[in-house]
Amino acid sequence: MHIAAIILTLISSFLITFLLMPGLIRYFRAKKEGQQIREEGPKWHAKKAGTPTMGGLLFIISAVITVLWVAAWQGLLNNTLWALLFVLVVYGLIGMWDDSIKIFHHQNEGFKAWQKALCQVIAAMVFTVIYQHEGYQMGFGSNQYGWLYGLFIIFWIVGFSNAVNLTDGLDGLVSGLGIISFLAYFIIALWSGYAEVALFCLAMIGTLAGFFPYNHKPAKIFMGDMGSLAIGASLAAVSLLLHHEWSLLVIGIVYVCETASVMLQVASFKLTGKRIFKMSPIHHHFEMCGWSEWKIDIVFWSVGLVAAIIAVATIILA
Repeated sequence: MHIAAIILTLISSFLITFLLMPGLIRYFRAKKEGQQIREEGPKWHAKKAGTPTMGGLLFIISAVITVLWVAAWQGLLNNTLWALLFVLVVYGLIGMWDDSIKIFHHQNEGFKAWQKALCQVIAAMVFTVIYQHEGYQMGFGSNQYGWLYGLFIIFWIVGFSNAVNLTDGLDGLVSGLGIISFLAYFIIALWSGYAEVALFCLAMIGTLAGFFPYNHKPAKIFMGDMGSLAIGASLAAVSLLLHHEWSLLVIGIVYVCETASVMLQVASFKLTGKRIFKMSPIHHHFEMCGWSEWKIDIVFWSVGLVAAIIAVATIILA
């Protein structure tokens, strides 16, 4: 990508989100459509009830518009890019459906877990078909695994879409981590010669940067499941298309730890009747220990940044 394309991609995606977000916030407030807070969550989160959600709607639209016009200009419109946009939009729509149920029925729970999982699996299966149709290697390195790798793709996308969703529990946490994660993959994509993937990552960096001023504590709007599911699925798809699948375990170490904390908590309680953490996901454990949201954000962002640097350096220097 030329430097002009890089700069204009960032400016376009940032400005669309940053300039239009106040209007979306006013609209949701006027309609009294806000987030419902879980009763089992930290008590001090109750004051966040009514905060507008589904901010992911605007930053997804911003990313799509920017990717399309820059790709058309740079001659990068290909099936790889369409596959990434498919994942971003479809997982966003799944999250939007879930968010809408929460908002209109004034409850924190969206549609049933099996319904959400089924939608996610079907979307991941479509991506897998596209992936195979485009001739991407169905395996790791020089090893071919065929349909087994197809199952891995589905697991990877669904798993990380939910991992990021679990992480999205504090003001600004996922929007900051998302910028770091996509920046790492932007560098890897440029180094690997995948200009279209680099463009997608760059648009996501810009649009999340435009969203962050409204999402950091105290948040004026949340991204909702619409945003978090789309971010997680997109990161998984990017890692797959770059053939650096396992790098997401490092670049996304915070998402992995958040998910692991929930799994360990549930397993421990069911097996022993005791909890390992004061509350899960683990960011709530640190809240219960007296950490402020800002402190947790900064520590988690720092961990994510260090992990991203290590992953990028390892891949480039290998």
